[in-house]
Amino acid sequence: MSGRPRPAATSRASDRLRRLLVLVPYLVKHPGTELSEITRLFGVREDELTSDLNLLFVSGLPPYGPGDLIGVAIEDGRVWIEMADYFARPLRLTRAEALALYLRGTALAVTPGLREATALASALRKLEERLGPETLGELAERVEAAEDGRPSETLDALRKAVATNGRVRIEYYAASSAETTAREVDPEEVFFAIGNWYVAAFDHRSGEERLFRADRIRSVEPTGEGFEPRGLAGAGRALYTPTERDVPVKLLLHPAARWVAEYYEVDAETEGAGGDLEVQLPASRLEWVARLVLRLGGEAEVLSPPELKDRVRELASRTKELYE
Repeated sequence: MSGRPRPAATSRASDRLRRLLVLVPYLVKHPGTELSEITRLFGVREDELTSDLNLLFVSGLPPYGPGDLIGVAIEDGRVWIEMADYFARPLRLTRAEALALYLRGTALAVTPGLREATALASALRKLEERLGPETLGELAERVEAAEDGRPSETLDALRKAVATNGRVRIEYYAASSAETTAREVDPEEVFFAIGNWYVAAFDHRSGEERLFRADRIRSVEPTGEGFEPRGLAGAGRALYTPTERDVPVKLLLHPAARWVAEYYEVDAETEGAGGDLEVQLPASRLEWVARLVLRLGGEAEVLSPPELKDRVRELASRTKELYE
């Protein structure tokens, strides 16, 4: 007998499990859905769907009595699912279980192309509500200490500035422009959200409110000046601050790129055919959007503005030259 792995079989089983995890809640919420509609929605053949439903017949918990198994009824080309009795009992997580799920979920949430990004983002928000800001703050500090063995000097300096209303000079790396700039800011709140530390501050370089990621701040130096707090929003706010200079960008996202709508600030969404999603998002600079589109390959199309299409072509050409 060969000891070689069988990735194709493993992949099929994994795909089937993911399909069932989505299919069952959908059919519970939409009883009596036609088989033809289910095959269209989930992109499977009718024989594959029938095989999935037959598997549910024998799914449940010991002792596998009538109340322990999932019931499936197919009549006149329509499907009904009756959940086992144990599904009626609310799931209660211990604090340790909730923390473990949150840590693993936030690590998974940044995976490009994740098909379950929408459901995962919703689950993380519910876990954040369940854990509360005090627990999340304690968790973030422990993770931070585990990563480098000492409290972050950057975070310490920012927290001190917030507590004393002290203006600071920072060196900040902006991923949108790939530039490091020096600027003076009035920090008002330091908070943790979706795996990162942020500081809400008034930026004197731009003359506007800004949100800075703490891990992109290269240095923090007090200026010796104080400031009057402006009441900037911190925890719970959107992680992108729109400006008057923003350019509206429209992208057509194919199914494998739908995660973009969860990961970035989006102004509008429109469902398209075949699982496509048309989104409009604000961009202060087109360079980062061009890099995003190039990274997504054929899974994203630029609808507007025209100059973004030019940026993508230019970036693709420069990238190609690097490998020739």
